Amino acid sequence: MALEFYKKGQGYYTRMGTAVTAAFISALGCWALYNKLDGIRTDGMISASVKSWIRAGIPLILFGILCWLIFKAINMVHFADFLIATEGEMKKVSWSTKKEIIASTKVVVVTVFLVSMILAVVDYGFANLFSLIGVLKVIPDLTTGE
Repeated sequence: MALEFYKKGQGYYTRMGTAVTAAFISALGCWALYNKLDGIRTDGMISASVKSWIRAGIPLILFGILCWLIFKAINMVHFADFLIATEGEMKKVSWSTKKEIIASTKVVVVTVFLVSMILAVVDYGFANLFSLIGVLKVIPDLTTGE
């Protein structure tokens, strides 16, 4: 049968997530094609109603073909086995708690702030040094940036 699933029930979330994401990207591409077809000139060769059917029909047919290809892709033996194995590995991951994530985020923000302050002081120091030895003509003003 054409709509059989390879190893049905295994890797369900990974396979469906992949399929939904690929279908969403395909839909965005078909929407862009739909909008692009609006600007095509026919110079009176076809009527406006036929043009509107063509404008809507081509992206819809393309989207249907892409959805069928996505379905076939997530059921290919090697790709499906890869997605099944990926979901199995993701179940083994030790995920951080909310408290650990908040603490880690605070450490990163403070570290970035401190490093940026140190770099600003070093930059201002080099600007003064280069101004003293004549490499820079004017010391940059930190408040105006000039």
